[in-house]
Amino acid sequence: MTITYIGLGSNLGDSRQIMAEAVQKLTSLGTVKTSHLYQSPPMGPQDQPNYHNAVVQLVTDLAPLDLLDRLQALEQEAGRVRLRHWGERTLDLDLLIYGDERIQNERLTVPHVGVMERDFVLLPLLDLDTELQLNGQSLKDLDIVKQSTLTVLDRTNWANI
Repeated sequence: MTITYIGLGSNLGDSRQIMAEAVQKLTSLGTVKTSHLYQSPPMGPQDQPNYHNAVVQLVTDLAPLDLLDRLQALEQEAGRVRLRHWGERTLDLDLLIYGDERIQNERLTVPHVGVMERDFVLLPLLDLDTELQLNGQSLKDLDIVKQSTLTVLDRTNWANI
């Protein structure tokens, strides 16, 4: 069994419901814990709604590419369309961390590119493990974490698991 972390994001439709349904489906892949639910401004084009963001810790026996396939299938089930780079979406599921592994191939890079620069990923990761480190760097010590202005939408069991 491997501890993985999956980033969730949505800014189209009923984002909270879409993300909660995705978390419910992730429970079929292993043991799940959820971070708080956050709201953040869009990272790309600004002419789109704010995002709902969270991170799920998933303990699973799936291999990395098998897990990626399952995540992409869940995105498709939620009606994911890719209209533009960093554009709006009903559901985005990113495999952020897969145990201690470093993976880089044409389909998958783990740890996910940009994890260390995105407060909407770092804060939810720290909700799940306050001592989490990447590349020998303690996440809680990063300036972006200390200076974050993310809005917490829900600290409780927003995904109903």
